[in-house]
Amino acid sequence: MLKTALQPRWILALLFALALSAVFVLLSQWQFSTAESEPPPAASTTEEIRPLIDVFTPGVELTGSAADQVVSMNGSFSVDDTVLIGERLYDGETGYWVVTAFTVDGAPQDAVMPVVRGWVADPDDVEPAPSGAAAVVGRLLPPEGPIPQAPDEDGILPSLASAELINIWDTPGYAAFVSANEITVGGEAAPTGSMRTVDVAAQPQETSVNWMNIFYAVEWFVFAGFAVFLWWRLVADAYRSSLEDDDEYYEDDEDDDEGPAPVRPAPTSEVQK
Repeated sequence: MLKTALQPRWILALLFALALSAVFVLLSQWQFSTAESEPPPAASTTEEIRPLIDVFTPGVELTGSAADQVVSMNGSFSVDDTVLIGERLYDGETGYWVVTAFTVDGAPQDAVMPVVRGWVADPDDVEPAPSGAAAVVGRLLPPEGPIPQAPDEDGILPSLASAELINIWDTPGYAAFVSANEITVGGEAAPTGSMRTVDVAAQPQETSVNWMNIFYAVEWFVFAGFAVFLWWRLVADAYRSSLEDDDEYYEDDEDDDEGPAPVRPAPTSEVQK
């Protein structure tokens, strides 16, 4: 079989199988590398205040690498664009988040960011949003999923879904929200009245694994082994075929060496007759 495998055509076939296997192994490694999502940033990084326009862009999804980042932004509140988000807990008490649209300076198309200005136990305790130029420092967080429920008579929403707020405010916006820790106007803290600051701590995040990518990686590795196995199987078939051809050749030679069959003489009794 080794003699058959060393034939030029089978050596070339082996080189092709090895090259194909190498490609499959590279694809397998790539699938393994993409199976694990990008790890979240370290807590020390997220607590460093960074400008919003350097961290996040309107119209794109907030990824794990940007979520929980403490950001700063300058702009102004849309005084009339304030909504309440119901069923929010604060020290065990149920109340409302006060969310106001904030036009970010330097954002494309004057996009707005929903800002949680605070928490109130009673809708009547909402402090009006400050007018004029303002600065906000807070934590950038992913939006909540929309809940198929119409707002009640007071305009209270069941979830903080940025897509829903963009439709309500009819303006371009960010697919996220900021929980404000500090709001200043003219260098001084904005009045909060009865509102309490919603202090959201950085959420622990785990690196997720995409098992579908793991399956594809194993599949490519199997293909790499199958390419070499297929070459070996073809060589084995060629070797067996050559043995069968040799057997037929020797049988034909033996038949030729025997010559014509001898003629048996007739019995003596028949000759006498």
